[in-house]
Amino acid sequence: MATRMKLKLKTVFVLYFMVSLLGLVYALMQLGQRCDCTEHDLPKDRTISRLRGELHRLQEQMRKSEATKQPQKHAVKPSPPTIFVITPTYSRLVQKAELTRMSQTFLHVPQLHWIVVEDSPHKTPLVSDLLVKSGLAYTHLHMPTAKDRKLQEGDPSWLKPRGVEQRNEGLRWLREDRRAQPGGESQQGVVYFADDDNTYSLQIFEEMRSTQRVSVWPVGLVGGMKYERPVVEGGKVVRFHTGWRPSRPFPMDMAGFAVSLKVVLANPEACFDGEAPMGFLESSFLQGLVTMDELEPKADNCSKVLVWHTRTEKPKMKKMGEDNEKAGRGKEPVLVHFPVREDEDDQVLIRDKKRGREEEGEEERRMKREQEEGMKVVKRTTMKNYRKVRENRQK
Repeated sequence: MATRMKLKLKTVFVLYFMVSLLGLVYALMQLGQRCDCTEHDLPKDRTISRLRGELHRLQEQMRKSEATKQPQKHAVKPSPPTIFVITPTYSRLVQKAELTRMSQTFLHVPQLHWIVVEDSPHKTPLVSDLLVKSGLAYTHLHMPTAKDRKLQEGDPSWLKPRGVEQRNEGLRWLREDRRAQPGGESQQGVVYFADDDNTYSLQIFEEMRSTQRVSVWPVGLVGGMKYERPVVEGGKVVRFHTGWRPSRPFPMDMAGFAVSLKVVLANPEACFDGEAPMGFLESSFLQGLVTMDELEPKADNCSKVLVWHTRTEKPKMKKMGEDNEKAGRGKEPVLVHFPVREDEDDQVLIRDKKRGREEEGEEERRMKREQEEGMKVVKRTTMKNYRKVRENRQK
């Protein structure tokens, strides 16, 4: 029984060994041969090809999307409408101070062109130099006021309209220049008449920049009132709050409105009438351009004051010398310096001290002479009184 069992185990072991050996030999034989994996690789190749096509399609979509977004990212924003400011000016002692203050206000306003028109037969060096150094885009013009329209010495400022010829000259230049420029007549812009002595908030220029026809707003310190303003109801101007003749067609100050450049160019005959009655100068210009219903209220429906009709006080000069006269004629005052060399300083000081001692000595001698004269008078008076007393005693 035991012997039979051993034979079975031996047979099983031999069979296991033979099968393992045959398997090993077969495996070694297969290592040197090419494996046919086509059935397994074909689905993989199809999947890879499909994914590559999808990737290519997505890459094309991304390129098209970037090409569409690129111009938007780097697109140049359209420039805001240009504000053309027309300023009449005339030679006086405070002229340079006024224009300096005004130019430095305009430096903070983008896209602004300053048209300065002098009341003069020629351009003056003072204004020319100031404009060159201002850093602004500007045009320098000149147009003298007719003699019969000029204010005489002592005349009140309201007696005759001022700046008429200068404003009209600015309008003439603007119309000719825009027509000469390619596309100038279709340019977006605003025309504003700014006197050189007024005070302007920067906000007023942003308010007027969107003017479509004629925009209006309040003006402070004008007409003997704290402010004058258009009265707005339902977004429309219905009347004017003013201290003088509210029945005028447009009873407002020159600083209280702006006109679209297109409107100015479309109405070449529109100008200021120098013969207009007192207070009607603004109306003479606006009547042919707009109606009250078309006025565009700005400054929060004309509830905010952003410009003031200020006026610089005329300086009272103690001595009107040649320098001051030149400054009043549009020229820079000449300051004459007398330099003293360093080696002369001590001599100057000694000379001043000597002069001072001489003056002090003269004063002392004068006082001494007065005292001596006084003593002589006292002595004479005393002797006279003594003689009278003595004569009375003898009697």
